[in-house]
Amino acid sequence: MNWPGDWLRGVLEMAVLRVLANEPSSYGYAISVALDRNGLGTVKGGTLYPLLARLEQAAHVETRWEAGPGGPGRRYYPIPASGRATQKTAAAAGGALARTT
Repeated sequence: MNWPGDWLRGVLEMAVLRVLANEPSSYGYAISVALDRNGLGTVKGGTLYPLLARLEQAAHVETRWEAGPGGPGRRYYPIPASGRATQKTAAAAGGALARTT
């Protein structure tokens, strides 16, 4: 489905945290693939990486570099307890919102 851009902007943070809660310590491209697989469509790097930086600043994700298998290194985004708590709160709020519409 082709979702309106303002809807995606509204749910993208929650969706990224959900991906990381389900697939701990993933990297940017894998997060984008998971979002697409879950029905949000293609999320470009120019949207995803600034969001990941904001999540890192808010301590909802951590980062670490790992050598890539036969290629460049990758930045992984493990989700700490604070990110899991934020994801659960946002999911509950999103569910409540969906029930009211």
